[in-house]
Amino acid sequence: MISKLGRLDLRVLAGSLRGRTLSSPATPWLRPLSGRIKKSLFDILTPRLPGAAFLDLFSGSGAIGIEALSRGARVAVFVEKEREAIDVIKLNLTKLGLVDRAKALIGDATADPSWIVHRSGVAQFNIVFMGPPYKDREGRPLSLGNIALAALAGSSLLATGGIAVVQHHLRDHLLAPPGLTLAREEKYGDTLLSFFKSEDGKSKTGGAN
Repeated sequence: MISKLGRLDLRVLAGSLRGRTLSSPATPWLRPLSGRIKKSLFDILTPRLPGAAFLDLFSGSGAIGIEALSRGARVAVFVEKEREAIDVIKLNLTKLGLVDRAKALIGDATADPSWIVHRSGVAQFNIVFMGPPYKDREGRPLSLGNIALAALAGSSLLATGGIAVVQHHLRDHLLAPPGLTLAREEKYGDTLLSFFKSEDGKSKTGGAN
């Protein structure tokens, strides 16, 4: 049950759902990606999206995975450990008519991610986006990017030639785990987007080869 919704100020930027608004959880620890960063992210990812399987970890409102679906992704799976956030994602998927192309799963994105395959029915993903929170509910800094990235690299979730993108604080230095190579970084104030590609394939993302 959704106790309270945030302001309806999230919008799909482009694609078949352009301009549609999204609900967001009214939670102080949620840090949505700004419109400027989201636009830059999808300017980079768009060539990869048609027909892609997209995994949105630490999903929040689901805005990133929904943007991917709007721009042509075949399927998106959303993973969040907060029940209220999962309920909001399901609300957004329902009102946008995306239920048949998406799964919203409650679970820990920093744990062994093999459970995602069993519960989503999707064996591998072409694009994985991770937007872990910077702080916990008490305001203490978190550094979840390395943990989630290592868990992903130790699984078979990322398809050959796939790409994983991590949103993280400038002070959080990410290390490429075995099987992944840092291909590109983009800086936006105190936020970095780090792009990792699987070592078994060549990245098709512009500028990330």
